[in-house]
Amino acid sequence: MASPEETGGGSGTWSCSNNIDLEEAQKIILRWDSSASEEAREKMIFAGDRHEVDRYLLAVDEIQRSMSSASISAAPTADGGGNGEDSKDQVQDEVNSAIQIAMARLEDEFRNILLSHTAPIEEDALTDNPAAAAAVESSNSAAESSTAAGESVEEDRLSGSGGSGPQVVEETNLNLSDPIPRTDSSVSNSSGSYRSTSSIKELDLIPEEAVSDLRCIAERMVSAGYLRECIQVYGSVRKSAVDSSFRRLGIEKLSIGDIQRLEWDSLESKIRRWIRAAKVCVRILFASEKKLCEQIFDGIETAAVDEACFVETVKGPAVQLFNFAEAVSISRRSPEKMFKILDLHDALVDLMPDIESVFDSKSADSIRVQAAEILSRLAEAARGILSEFENAVLREPSKIPVPGGTIHPLTRYVMNYISLISDYKQTLLELIMSKPSTGSRYSGDPTTPDMEFAELESKPPLALHLIWIIVILQFNLDGKSKLYKDASLAHLFLMNNVHYIVQKVKGSMELREMIGDYYLRKLTGKLRQSATNYQRATWVGVLYCLRDEGLHVSGSFSSGVSKSALRERFKSFNGMFEEVHRTQATWLIPDTQLREELRISISEKLIPAYRSFLGRFRSHIESGRHPENYIKYSVEDLESAVLDFFEGCPASQHSRKRSQ
Repeated sequence: MASPEETGGGSGTWSCSNNIDLEEAQKIILRWDSSASEEAREKMIFAGDRHEVDRYLLAVDEIQRSMSSASISAAPTADGGGNGEDSKDQVQDEVNSAIQIAMARLEDEFRNILLSHTAPIEEDALTDNPAAAAAVESSNSAAESSTAAGESVEEDRLSGSGGSGPQVVEETNLNLSDPIPRTDSSVSNSSGSYRSTSSIKELDLIPEEAVSDLRCIAERMVSAGYLRECIQVYGSVRKSAVDSSFRRLGIEKLSIGDIQRLEWDSLESKIRRWIRAAKVCVRILFASEKKLCEQIFDGIETAAVDEACFVETVKGPAVQLFNFAEAVSISRRSPEKMFKILDLHDALVDLMPDIESVFDSKSADSIRVQAAEILSRLAEAARGILSEFENAVLREPSKIPVPGGTIHPLTRYVMNYISLISDYKQTLLELIMSKPSTGSRYSGDPTTPDMEFAELESKPPLALHLIWIIVILQFNLDGKSKLYKDASLAHLFLMNNVHYIVQKVKGSMELREMIGDYYLRKLTGKLRQSATNYQRATWVGVLYCLRDEGLHVSGSFSSGVSKSALRERFKSFNGMFEEVHRTQATWLIPDTQLREELRISISEKLIPAYRSFLGRFRSHIESGRHPENYIKYSVEDLESAVLDFFEGCPASQHSRKRSQ
């Protein structure tokens, strides 16, 4: 259509006369008075003939021009008299009535155009995916379609070049007392900072021709003093569209109280959904709504009408969106929430440049402030959870020893937890700024382990917290080891658990880097010490049976080996080894390599000692009665028996498995 800007003189190409007078303008306005005509109620001007649209807009312009004139010439009276003032007042009343009728009509037309062209955004477009956005770019020749407009199209339109799309009208003259700058509907403040944020993907929510009509109406309503009505109509329609998109994204209307009462499993899934939805809302939905506001309202009057309309449209939905993250940030702290809170934090950090760009106006200050405050509270929540996790590890109260001295569930949980913490290293290095509150060797507090930082001063606070967690875990495990009545099993328990800690540290490059070689060496030393303590507690007594002392006798007539002492020695060895074998076959070393290494270490001490003892004294037993009662094991029997150790089941079961 020919734009209304061309009605104010110049070389317009209108099929009707550009010089419409006030009387004709009033007739056109009254003909479309919805309150006076059934036809006017049933039909919409902008849905019909474009020539009629042009005539109506021209009539509105003439009425507005007449209102803004300093005086209105009074029509002469019938008798030629000059009751000019009364006539002037009558004409002024008629003009005022006409403009009110016109504005009511334009408000209806504005609403109808918005509703007619407000359709749900396609599912494919509601994805934070550059490839999907690229797929919906439109060319100049199809710029009026409702697909996403590519930047190249935008640039062509701004430069006024190429295609059949409307050109930029640099300036027009409507001869109004308060001229309204005219631009093409596609023009907006393209130099705004949010356009430079590469992650933002703006969609064309309404076809270009409809946008042009909306802008024509908005200009006239604002010029006539109907700004508030225009904003209200626009905001109500577009807010409904945003709400519809929210529902498609799965964003629920939940109060902060509702969110805080959710079970964690339910909340966790909602956090994942929120992170995806928030990116789409800020980068696509809100950004596209801002673009539409600029297309329709940018440059109208001196007031930031486009900003007011944008905030009117999205402030409620934006508050609804961010209330979810706010509720999570102030919810009860517990260790399992740490990583979803960090996910929320990282997502919000990633979105902050886009939030600041999309909501860059003064009227949107509250939205930016809310997002920044939520980010701060999420950071504080993460710090608080880490501190509470440390206390929970230190005070973990279980008093039932795990069967077989295997890895304690607490050890698995804690090490898996800090391995996950190391996955969030970059975030937590920024958030964790203070050292942990540790015990001191001078504190005399038996409920808290000692830890000095002299050798760890170069470590960042996060690394010190991770080391401190391992220290308090070991402290707790030391206490749990005392629950075992068998000292050998207590040492095996510590060996298993420290070995698991060492392996988890070595298995994560990030965790190993933060823990550092110095503390890893200390852990490895503790592992070796636990293994040594186990072997001493178990095998010193067994091997003591294989000593020579006390077996040799000397007398006045002969010297040699006391067979009775030797028989007692073999009986003692057999009894002790049988008990160790029976008991420790049911103990468990879950790590295959550690289990094999400990068996080898046992064999290296036991087998040579037994072979030597048997070689020296076998003949003394075999020359006597019932040697089988004393020599129960061959060397091969012992070698086989050692393979039963630490399998977590009775030796007889393991022996059957080996024989199959």
